[in-house]
Amino acid sequence: MASKELQELITLLRSLPDRSGLPFPRRREEFEKVASQLPVPEGVRSEPLRVQGIPAEWILPDTAGEGALLYLHGGGYTIGSIKTHRALAARVALAAAVPALMIDYRLAPEHPYPAAVEDAVAAYRWLLGRGFSPARIGIAGDSAGGGLTVAALVALREKDMQMPAAAVCLSPWVDMEMIGESMRTRADIDPVVQPLSLQEMAEAYLGDADPRTPLAAPLYADLTGLPPMLIQVGTAEVLLDDATRLAERARAAGVDVTLEPWDDMVHVWHFFAAMLPEAGQAIDRIGSFIQRHLG
Repeated sequence: MASKELQELITLLRSLPDRSGLPFPRRREEFEKVASQLPVPEGVRSEPLRVQGIPAEWILPDTAGEGALLYLHGGGYTIGSIKTHRALAARVALAAAVPALMIDYRLAPEHPYPAAVEDAVAAYRWLLGRGFSPARIGIAGDSAGGGLTVAALVALREKDMQMPAAAVCLSPWVDMEMIGESMRTRADIDPVVQPLSLQEMAEAYLGDADPRTPLAAPLYADLTGLPPMLIQVGTAEVLLDDATRLAERARAAGVDVTLEPWDDMVHVWHFFAAMLPEAGQAIDRIGSFIQRHLG
C-alpha cells in the first residue's frame, strides 16, 4: 500500500502549474528554483571541475571507496543540471559508497542530438584517462538521463571501448515517438510527465534526426554486450512501458537485466527522498546493486 507521504506528494505535484508551451529557458529557471532547494544529505561534499571542457562536479561521500559513478541527470534533454540533481546524485553516491561524477551536458534545443551523447562519452573517456578501471565504473541516470545512460553505453561499444561494470536507469525515457501503451493508460494518473510535454522535448532534442535513431531513442539500439543493468520504474508513470520494453529488448540481447516496477510510484520518485520513504528504499537497492557490481 502506498505511503501517506506518497499521497501528500501527489497532491503537491498536481497543484503545480502546467509548463507545457513555455520557452525552455523559462522552464530551466523554474526547475532550478524548485529542485535546488532539495537537501543534500549529510556526509557528502562536492568539488566543481571541468571535464573535457564540460562543467562538472564530483559528489564525494565521506565513506566512498574506490571506483566512480557517472551520473547523468534527467530533464528531457532540455532542462536540468548539476544543481537540480545534486541531492539525488548525492543520495545514490552515498548509498553506493562511491564518488559520483556529474556533468552539465549540453541541452537542446540549443544543442540537439547527438550533443548529450557526445558529452556523456567524453566524461567516461575522462574517467578512464584518470586511471579508473572500467570494472570499477558505473553509469546511472534518471528519465532522459536514463535513456542517455543506455545511449552512452551503445556509443562506447561502437567505439570498441571497454564497458563499465554496471548501469542504472531510473524511469528511463527511451522512445522518442511516445508510442508505449502506458502513454495512454497512465496519462490521467501521472502527476509529473505528460505526453504533450515529452513531445515538445523530443522535437527539441531530435532536430532533424529520425525519432528511431538508435542513439537518440535507444529502445531501437542493438543492446548486445551492455553491462548488467538495473531498471526502476513506477507503475503510475506514462514511461512505464519505456522501461518494460527496454528491459525486454536488453534481455533478448543477452544483457543481465533487473527490472523493478514499484507499485504506485511516480516518475523518478527517488527525487523526493527527503520526504518519501519509498524513495529511500529504492535508492538503497540502487546502492546495493552498484556495490555488488563494482566490487
